Amino acid sequence: MNKKLTAALSGGAVLVVALSGCGGSDGDKGPDPKLVSWAKSVCDPLPAQQAKISEAFDALAAVAKDGPPKDVQKTDSQAFQELADGFKARATTLGNAGAPPGIEDGKRKQQDAVKKLTALSAAYADLKKRVDGLDTKNQTKFASGLSDLSERMKAVSGQYDGAISALQNLEKGDVNEAVSQQKGCTKTSATPSAATG
Repeated sequence: MNKKLTAALSGGAVLVVALSGCGGSDGDKGPDPKLVSWAKSVCDPLPAQQAKISEAFDALAAVAKDGPPKDVQKTDSQAFQELADGFKARATTLGNAGAPPGIEDGKRKQQDAVKKLTALSAAYADLKKRVDGLDTKNQTKFASGLSDLSERMKAVSGQYDGAISALQNLEKGDVNEAVSQQKGCTKTSATPSAATG
């Protein structure tokens, strides 16, 4: 039952890829120094945030076997909390950075990404609440609860797509070039989950 849930969750770490500077431009003139400074503020915290998110997904994948309900509940609950915290931290970092300087429509794009990351964090907090409320004493009820949870994950997958689109929309042109110069983002993009950037 939990395998379905893990399948719905897998690939969540890719959310960071949109902000991890895959590529860059070969122009003679580099991006505006203010934009580079903005990119640094967004990228520096990224490896720690991404580690938290990746560990949570790994934990969910590891517990996907039919283990004792209490163990499954405990692992899922902790992982959902880590995911909620990780995506909230991404939203906070991006929110604190403000709009990328000198980018047309940058403020709207940045605010859209923050809003969608915040909603994703809230969705994981809700999943934690739901998994905490499952009946671990009754295997049948627990399995049924996990099934309901995996249905809820379909909606969360849609929120992923929205957040990824918002981040990709923000990271275009000069923003991509500035981000690709940052160690925090290039480290993350070197991970296997981000190799498609």
